[in-house]
Amino acid sequence: MKKITRGHRETGLHWHKVLIALCALASLPARAAPAPVAVLTINGAIGPATADYVHRGIEIAEKQGAQLVVLKMDTPGGLDTSMRAIIKDILASPVPVAAFVAPGGARAASAGTYILYAAHVAAMAPATNLGAATPVAIGAPGSEDKPDEKAGKSAEGKGGAGTMTRKQVNDASAYIRSLAQMRGRNAEWAERAVREAVSLPATDALKMKVVDLVAEDVPDLLRRLDGRRLKAADTERVLQTAAAAAIALEPDWRTRFLSVITDPSIAYMLILVGIYAVIFEFSNPGLVFPGVVGAICILVALYAFHMLPVNYAGLALILVGIAFMAGELFFPAYGSLGIGGAIAFVIGSVILVDTDVPGYGVPLSLVLGIASAGAAFLFLVLGMALKAHRRPVVSGREELVGSTGEVLEDCEHEGWARVHSETWRIRSSSPLKAGQRVRVAALDGLLLDVVAEFKEGA
Repeated sequence: MKKITRGHRETGLHWHKVLIALCALASLPARAAPAPVAVLTINGAIGPATADYVHRGIEIAEKQGAQLVVLKMDTPGGLDTSMRAIIKDILASPVPVAAFVAPGGARAASAGTYILYAAHVAAMAPATNLGAATPVAIGAPGSEDKPDEKAGKSAEGKGGAGTMTRKQVNDASAYIRSLAQMRGRNAEWAERAVREAVSLPATDALKMKVVDLVAEDVPDLLRRLDGRRLKAADTERVLQTAAAAAIALEPDWRTRFLSVITDPSIAYMLILVGIYAVIFEFSNPGLVFPGVVGAICILVALYAFHMLPVNYAGLALILVGIAFMAGELFFPAYGSLGIGGAIAFVIGSVILVDTDVPGYGVPLSLVLGIASAGAAFLFLVLGMALKAHRRPVVSGREELVGSTGEVLEDCEHEGWARVHSETWRIRSSSPLKAGQRVRVAALDGLLLDVVAEFKEGA
């Protein structure tokens, strides 16, 4: 046998180690790409559809394993209930949320400011602003109460209105202060934004520690957030966003449908179409189609009203107004029901949506247009009814009396005659001959009492 020397053994051992190392390297998985970043976009007033979009977006981001949700905002504010629903979703989210006011020229006013304070990261693009977080209904035109703590006495001694103003302002300021303390942001300025409706541009917001950073756009924001530690749902994670893919989550069909029907003008039109369709179905039983359309429209409108701040006294006035106008058609009251119904309809429509938030009201022009169209239709129908009432009767029992006809056969007291191209049983007190002209004097069931007509000079 060939003798194996010590050198051969050392060389074989060396190559054996190299092969083991190569196999180990080959078995190592390639470095995983960083988890994606989900981008949600809020553009416009915040309402039920927006809250649904954010809720579903955070759920989708969690399922897709996203490391961060970027909430890109440009909003003038919105409904308080929708804002609080979004904030609850952010606070409970297992995925950190970065609220980003962008692009340049955007704003996060009113409800947007609260959402910005609630987010794990608050960021703004240059030339953007935030603030003016006073509840809109309090600062509405015509309000005598000024929600300014420096003028606190203005709310004193003014009864229920002043008390309600103070309650709403204090509640809102405590809410945003608690969010600021949770995220370590400027709580004093947050309270001023509620009580004094102040605003800040992006650069000043960064200096005053209202926001965490200023970024040009989403890619720049992700580069600046790379390596930052964030805690969400009791779990701390280190962001690796520099090379992460940003995935835009667009609203699905459900959110778009909700956005359409929760527009106050659309919901208002739906309830009117539904009511008129049901009235038409009841006045013409058996058509079915108007009833089906009306029921669907009413149910969809009621669902939308459930999600909107609706004044149900306004809705009741609309229903009463339509009922009065419809009653005028069936029980003519010389216009009193119609005019009263139109007034109730307009008042109910104006107060239907109980909020002054921009974008969440029924335009007065739409209300007046529909009311005018309804009144015009009502008076048109009434005018046609009056004209028809003044015309002579052309059919029915009343029209037969006084009509003339021709006897079909000789008869003593009863026989047959043709009246209005119809054959009728007739009765006469005197004998009649075939071809003789007679006039209907009375109607007894299906028997006509006739008298003979005599020509002049006969």
